[in-house]
Amino acid sequence: MPIAEIITIGTELLLGDILDTNAQFIARKLRDHGIDLYRKSTVGDNPQRIAQAIQQAEERADIILMTGGLGPTVDDPTREAVAMAVGVQTEFRPELWEQIQNRFRRYNRHPTENNKRQAYLPVGALAVENPVGTAPAFIHETSKSIIIALPGVPREMEHLLEQTILPYLQKRYRLNCIIKSRVLHTSGAGESQIDDLIEDLERQSNPTVGLTAHSGQVDVRITAKAESEAQADHLFQPIEEALRQRLGEWIYGADEETLESIALENLKNKNWTLVVVESRLNGALIRKCASMKDVFVSAQVWGDNPTPDQLLLRTDQYRISQKADIGLGVAIIPGEEKQDIFITIITPGETKNIHRPFGGPPEYAPRWAVNQSLDLLRKL
Repeated sequence: MPIAEIITIGTELLLGDILDTNAQFIARKLRDHGIDLYRKSTVGDNPQRIAQAIQQAEERADIILMTGGLGPTVDDPTREAVAMAVGVQTEFRPELWEQIQNRFRRYNRHPTENNKRQAYLPVGALAVENPVGTAPAFIHETSKSIIIALPGVPREMEHLLEQTILPYLQKRYRLNCIIKSRVLHTSGAGESQIDDLIEDLERQSNPTVGLTAHSGQVDVRITAKAESEAQADHLFQPIEEALRQRLGEWIYGADEETLESIALENLKNKNWTLVVVESRLNGALIRKCASMKDVFVSAQVWGDNPTPDQLLLRTDQYRISQKADIGLGVAIIPGEEKQDIFITIITPGETKNIHRPFGGPPEYAPRWAVNQSLDLLRKL
C-alpha cells in the first residue's frame, strides 16, 4: 500500500489564527481508503521552505497531499514552491484562465488581473478543474512520488478530494483495502494502569492497539487494515474481547458514545432525576449535565472553598427543594501543589462523599472533576 504525507500551507495556521481541519479530513479519508499516513506538517507562506518540505517528503512518501497557497495573492506560493521542488518553471495555461473567468461570470463578478496567477502551473503538472471555487488544483508526478496540491478552502478541498483525487489514487494504486478504527472509552483508570494490562496487545501489527489519554479518561484505539469492513470487524473481534475482559467496568462505551450519554442512560433506566451543585468548575459540570435533558432538573453554582460537610448539606437541601432523586455536588479546592476534588452523591438509597486529589495542571482540574463525577453517575 502507498504511504502518504500531508503538508498544509499557511502562516495563519502556524500562528494559530485558524484551526487546521483540512489535515484531519484528509487523514480520515486516507484511512478509509487503506492509505498509510505517517506524517503531517504545516509550513508558512514561504516558497523556499515549502519546496524543502516537499523534497523531504519525497524521500519518505509515495503521495504528498498539500492544501492551501493556491489563491491569487502574492502570499499564495504553492505553485511556485512545487515547481522549485521538482526543478521546473511555471507556465500559463490559457484553458485554466478561461475556467477561472467562467467561474467568475457564474457569480456575476469579474476577475482581477492577479487572478491570472491561478492559471499558472508547474510545467508537466496535470490540472484539476475546481467546479466549486476559482483556484484550480493540480497533480504533479515525479519519479519518486505524486504531489497533489488542493485549495485551502475546506469546502473546495473536500469536494475535489472526494470527487477527483481519491478516485485517481484508487485507479493509480489499485487500492482494494481500508483502514478502520474502533475506539473504546475508559474512565476510572490511568494510562499507565491500562498500558500495564494490555502491553502485549499494543505490540501487535494488525490490528494495532494504542492509547490516548485525556483528563479523567483514556481511549483505547484498535486499528485494522483489511479488504472490507466485514474483514476488519473480524480482526477487531478477538482484540476487543480481550480488552473488555481485561479492563472490565473501566470501559464505558465505544466510538461516538460519551460519558454523559452513558450516565444519562443509567439514570433514565432507574427513573431518577438529577440536580447539580458545583463550586469552582466554571460551569463545566452543569453544561455536561444540562445535555441530559430527560433527567436533569436544575443546577446551582455555589460558594468558594466549601468544606465537604458544607457541600453535602447544600447539595441535599437543593435536591430536596427541587424534588429530585439525585443530588450531585462537586467542588475544587485549590492548593499550592495539588487541587482537592470533593464529590457528593446523594441517591434515594445512599450518600457518598469522595475525595480525589488532582496533581495535574490547575486548568485541567474542572474537566478531570467532570469526568470523575459522570463516571460515578454511570456506575450508580
